[in-house]
Amino acid sequence: MAKKGNRVQVILECTEHKNSGKPGTSRYITTKNKRNTPDRMELKKYNPILRKMTIHKEIK
Repeated sequence: MAKKGNRVQVILECTEHKNSGKPGTSRYITTKNKRNTPDRMELKKYNPILRKMTIHKEIK
């Protein structure tokens, strides 16, 4: 019998986009291992609306 995984899907949302005043939002979906990274994730990802790399934080 297979074990239940510790991997969960998380949504990453751009932090700079809210302050820019431009419409829309930049979000990415990824997975993380809850056992190895119990805190919220932060990654640098490309924001196509702002056309630059920005910090994306995990949202619930």
